[in-house]
Amino acid sequence: MDSNQLINMADLFGAHNYKPLPIVISRALGVWMWSVEGEKYLDMLSAYSAVSLGHCHPDLVSVLSDQASKLCITSRAFHSDQLGQFAKELCELTGMTMMLPMNTGAEAVETAIKSARKWAYIKKGIDLDQAEIICCRNNFHGRTTTIVSFSSDDLCRKYFGPFTPGFVLVDYGDAEAIAKAITPQTCAVLVEPIQGEAGVLIPPNGYLKELRRICDENNVLLMLDEIQTGLGRCGKLFAYEHEDIVPDVLILGKALGGGIYPVSAVLASEDILGLFTPGEHGSTFGGNPLACACAREAIKIIVREKLPQRAQELGERLQNGLRKINNPQIKEVRGKGLLTAVEFHTGKTNARQYCHRLMKNGILAKETHETTVRFAPPLVITEDEIDWALDRITQAFQADPNDSVG
Repeated sequence: MDSNQLINMADLFGAHNYKPLPIVISRALGVWMWSVEGEKYLDMLSAYSAVSLGHCHPDLVSVLSDQASKLCITSRAFHSDQLGQFAKELCELTGMTMMLPMNTGAEAVETAIKSARKWAYIKKGIDLDQAEIICCRNNFHGRTTTIVSFSSDDLCRKYFGPFTPGFVLVDYGDAEAIAKAITPQTCAVLVEPIQGEAGVLIPPNGYLKELRRICDENNVLLMLDEIQTGLGRCGKLFAYEHEDIVPDVLILGKALGGGIYPVSAVLASEDILGLFTPGEHGSTFGGNPLACACAREAIKIIVREKLPQRAQELGERLQNGLRKINNPQIKEVRGKGLLTAVEFHTGKTNARQYCHRLMKNGILAKETHETTVRFAPPLVITEDEIDWALDRITQAFQADPNDSVG
């Protein structure tokens, strides 16, 4: 079947909770993707950072195949030979002392919320069911009913209430606002080091360090959602390392599965995660042998191939090239590592129109909101591929604004 037939089939039988570009991908390798018609494209989205290691990394495919032929899932009703090794290796990588494995990023965020609340009642002494968590406007932590309860995006909230109480919203990047929002019922601050879905919004220098100080002074947990920014994406292993701090709770996902299997995890001290008792929390697939094997190999590849360093160097190359584009509609280019955004002034063209133009030039990227195009290629991309992309992005963005844009 051709692309039109496959798109029509998806539209007919699938819920319309996404609005993808009109392209159907049938295979991919490294940074490249091919449509069902055989047209070749450079992936500049990486499945929202899940494919940081590149598509179908041969070492990951080998591990996946080998493990799948031996043991895929036991549930947590039994031990497996992979889980303990995965837990040890991830704790060693992060410097944390305990981890709890899940599948998706949203599940990991839910796990972090539950762990913070139990810590609040058992350790901090907050009255039962009165704990509050401070979050930031424009956040994106997932789409479960609890998580959208503290979203400021009306599209995520309308028609999905009633909402879960216990969350306080403040402006992102404003440490003083968080300090003022803390009450005796506050147990945690949940924040993204960089707000990816909001348009790669980077807080002021020193923001995370100030949050660390505020949380320490008030006996409040600092929980960092590094699902999109972590594991090398932002030029260091974790984005919080740019400010030389350590969170109390670290939330990981996406790239942890190497872009080949859904894996997420929450990491913290035994003082926090050690409070869980059997039966209080879990997941049938969380920590399954296949997931653990893939994640273990993904960690090894990230370290072995020095992907954080590559992201830092190539991110600078990409951002410098984007800043040279002559288009008065471009408002700002911003980013850290290989998480980059080009924001346009609101006008007669929008970001999605530019994504259509990029697609025609062999570049696959996706808008976030109406004004921003995000570029987040696999971290295995080369200098030559960055330059190839910049040539075609420049062509797309420098085109006469009076021309039709896809």
